[in-house]
Amino acid sequence: MTQRTVLIAGGAGGMGLATALRFAADGARVILADLPGPKLRDAAARVAGTGAAVLDLPLDIRSVDACRETVARAADWAGGLDVLVNAAGVWLEGPADAVSEPDWDRVLDVNLKGAFFLISAAIPFLAAARGVIINIASDAGLVGNSGAAVYCASKGGLVLLSKALALELAPRGIRVNAVCPGDVATPMIEHQAATYGGDDPDGYKRRLLGHYPQGDQARFIQAEEIAGFIHYLCQPGAAPITGAALPIDFGVTAGY
Repeated sequence: MTQRTVLIAGGAGGMGLATALRFAADGARVILADLPGPKLRDAAARVAGTGAAVLDLPLDIRSVDACRETVARAADWAGGLDVLVNAAGVWLEGPADAVSEPDWDRVLDVNLKGAFFLISAAIPFLAAARGVIINIASDAGLVGNSGAAVYCASKGGLVLLSKALALELAPRGIRVNAVCPGDVATPMIEHQAATYGGDDPDGYKRRLLGHYPQGDQARFIQAEEIAGFIHYLCQPGAAPITGAALPIDFGVTAGY
């Protein structure tokens, strides 16, 4: 990956930042796109601390114009793009009859619409580089989760978007895959537990782990484990892998 350029949307978040650090360790140029603020600046500083070239770009992924501008600025800074990783995401749970239109729009805009328009803008640059697109979907994009219909819709859409684009873009030398993690130990899962766990956020997390086949040995996936897999999928040795939806979930979806 030396001197290849990687654009990571959601690059200041748990999986996004872990992915950035993994690519930076190989000497890649890294562009972090995320909401403006200290979190983005701190993430960029961590990547810069590895010695890698890094650019941080403020991005509201819900805006199509912002997605297009981010890709243009990234490609201008680096002279092109080799890899696009869509790592931005938000979680929503609760009964379907309580979902508001703004709830629906926020989840679909962040998890699906923004990813599509970043990809759309990046296609010419990725075609020139015979590049790779990785969309971080979810195990909830492969199987239904009761009480999370909107999130499942967004991630299921991202999975099929990845498959459709893999077919469309293969003649242009671009590979597209969806990585589908289970529960990952990131600030997002802590936010989930605090938001939806009532007075017992630790109990909320125990209930999540109760779905894992490992029983008492169950644990959350580490962001670095996701990052390592994404890094592998972008290597020349992974050339045959495109159009895949690849679960990393300790086997949670294996029995469906």
